[in-house]
Amino acid sequence: MITFHRVLIGAAILFCLGFAAWAGVAYRANGGAVPLAMAIGFGTGGLALAYYLRHLNRFLGRGK
Repeated sequence: MITFHRVLIGAAILFCLGFAAWAGVAYRANGGAVPLAMAIGFGTGGLALAYYLRHLNRFLGRGK
């Protein structure tokens, strides 16, 4: 079950960072607050999920 959780979190990281990149390109092309907010939000979310995945054992009480 934990392996499947890691796969789902990995997919969520890829989605968040990909969407952040897409929103960043949209912001550079057209400007506007919404694409900038989406790029920052999804980028931050992707980094937070990466941190969570890296430290998952600690969150589960199995790590150092």
